[in-house]
Formats: sequence, C-alpha cells, structure tokens
Amino acid sequence: MLDFDAARRTILESVVRLESERIPLSLARNRVLAEDIVAQSPLPAFDYSAMDGYAVRAADVPDTLPCELPVAGECRAGGAPSRLPPGAALRIFTGAVLPDGADSIVLQENTERVEQGVRLLERPLASEHIRRRGDDLAMGALALAQGTRLGAFQLGLAAALDQADVCVVRRPRLCVVASGDELRAPGSPGGEGTIPESNALVVAALAEYAGAEARIGPRIPDELGTATRLLSELIGQSDVLVTIGGVSVGDHDVMRHALRDAGARIDFWKVAIKPGKPFVFGRAGSGYLLGLPGNPVSAQITFALFGLPLLRALAGELRPVRSTTRVALAHAFQQKPGRLGVYRGRLDGTRVHLDGNQASGATTSLARADCLVFVPKETSECAPGTELEALRLSEL
Repeated sequence: MLDFDAARRTILESVVRLESERIPLSLARNRVLAEDIVAQSPLPAFDYSAMDGYAVRAADVPDTLPCELPVAGECRAGGAPSRLPPGAALRIFTGAVLPDGADSIVLQENTERVEQGVRLLERPLASEHIRRRGDDLAMGALALAQGTRLGAFQLGLAAALDQADVCVVRRPRLCVVASGDELRAPGSPGGEGTIPESNALVVAALAEYAGAEARIGPRIPDELGTATRLLSELIGQSDVLVTIGGVSVGDHDVMRHALRDAGARIDFWKVAIKPGKPFVFGRAGSGYLLGLPGNPVSAQITFALFGLPLLRALAGELRPVRSTTRVALAHAFQQKPGRLGVYRGRLDGTRVHLDGNQASGATTSLARADCLVFVPKETSECAPGTELEALRLSEL
C-alpha cells in the first residue's frame, strides 16, 4: 500500500494542465486563470476624494479656526476635472476627481454652510481623505496570478482593471459510474436487498464545486464482460473517469479486471488510509482514472482527498491541495494503527468532536460533519487535548 502523501503526490505529479480559452468576464466565476492579469493602467486611474466634503488647499486654511472660505463650485463623481481657485473651496463628493490645486478634503461633518461659502471647523491635513492614482496598483503591476481561481472578489478586481474577458483553463470533464448489481436509482422500485445508489451524485456535486463539468454514466453490473464493454465505450470521453465500487478483492469485484481489459492502465491500487484502502489510480485513454471503493463514506472521502486535488491541478490552480488547520481533540480516542485514520468530526472553535459512528457506510455522520480529522497511522490512542490536523469541509 502507498501511504497517503505518496499516493496524492503520485497523482499530482502526473498532471498536465488542460488547454486554455478566452471567455467573457461575466462567465468566469470559479474558473482558473491561464495567464497573469497585469494592470494596464494605474488603479485607481486618477486622484479622487474618498469622502463627501470640501476640496481645499491646506495652505489656504489659517491656523485659527473656525474660518470661512468661498465655495467656487462642486465636483461630482463622473464629472470632468476642475481647478480649485486660490483661497477658495470646492464642494466635492465621494469618487469625484480631485481638482487641480487641491491637496486636502475637509469632511462634510466638519463644516457648516454659511451665506458667504463654508465654515471650516477642523484644519485639514495634506492628502487627507484622498485616494491617489496607483494607490492599489501601479501600471504594469501583477494584479492576479496565473493559477488563481476567480471568486467574487477576484472578478471584482478584474472588472476594476477594465477586463472585458479573461484567459482561463478549460473546465475538466468528469464522468462517474457506479458498479454493483444491488444498486438502483433513488426512488425507483427494487427487490429486497437492493439499495439506492448515492455515491455518483456526491462525486458529481463535489466535482462541480471544483469547477469541473460532471456527468453520471450508466451503472455497471457485476459481470466482467458487460462491465468491460461499457467501460470501453466510456474511456476517452472525459478527462477523468471515476468508477465506484468493485475494486476490492471480493468474488464479484470485477472493476479492476474490467478496467484493464478495457484498456485502462492502473498505476497503483491500495492506499494506507481508513476508510478508503481499495483505491485505484491510473490512466484511461488520454484521461485519468480513479477507482473508488463502494462503501459510501470511503468513496466520498477518497474522492474529496484525491479526486478534487486532481481536478484543481488539471485546471491549473496554484493550490490544488487545501490547507489543514490544527485542532484539539475534545475527548479520548482509539484506533488500530497502521493506516492514516480519516474521521468525521464537528468543530467547536478549535476543539473537535469526532462522530460516534465512524463506519464506512454511515453517511449520516458525513452529512452532519463539518471537518475531516487526520489521525497519524502510527497512533493508537489519543488523549483529550491531542492536537491533530483537520480539513474543513467548507474548503472543498
């Protein structure tokens, strides 16, 4: 068995980033930049007022306050630049271009309007309440690096830089198929001993969170010939082919053999984690192959830990592996050593409570968890307060 870090490293080191495409900025949410965005002009592009008030020349304001200055006009956001006459003030609004000759803004609440103009109640400081040209970014500065995933705030920056479109990596295409004669569609009739298939929906949803295009293929029966034929038809149709179930050592676990017979290459099988030991990684045509265990928690956790980083790397993301955080165990815990334990838990600040049901079929515990907690493979007992690494499920 490969250990967890070696398995994930093997997967990520095999990745070749997908090709790029140029799309409108309005369609670029959750996409990954294929090239740097560099400021083509300073940000902001001109000096402007950060507040409503009066634009003045600080040298025109006497030391003795209050004092009065005539108001020579006003400056509005979006209006043409103006010039401040000597010894006067200009009414100015947030976002308006700083008039030529002005070097300070007196806040509106620190003034009083009078018949002759404006009474200043506070002496301004030079450059106070002014945002200068290039304060955020100088022209030619790197704004967003290649490999950045475009969330709402990154899109906002790109828009502020006047980007109408962006060059992004093509979305990875994923196909997921579940195997097993016992499976049926949720809500459909079935005989005793059948169960609704739930893993493919989870995998597809996680893949879409990671920016992939996901589709669910036909269910694969536990018969080698039929499984081989169906897999042969699927290989080459996606960037990542995910199979669920049938990769262990049972008499009816035919998927590893069917994948090989269909032309797939298996690079490794079995990872020293619990749950999720019977995990397959390889190549399927020009794409990648992930063979997940059939137990729901095993399938869903292994895809989260191996499949999502693979998809992010294919999309060129700078940080395909999400960071963990240190948490303290709220109670004592025991495990059989030998494999990295991945346990479902809930955070209470920096303390974590592991769910009482850690069975690989207990989807209830995964549905109510907000983190995965990693217990090192050599550890057999943890006392309350033991510090462990945890991955917040919101990071997925």
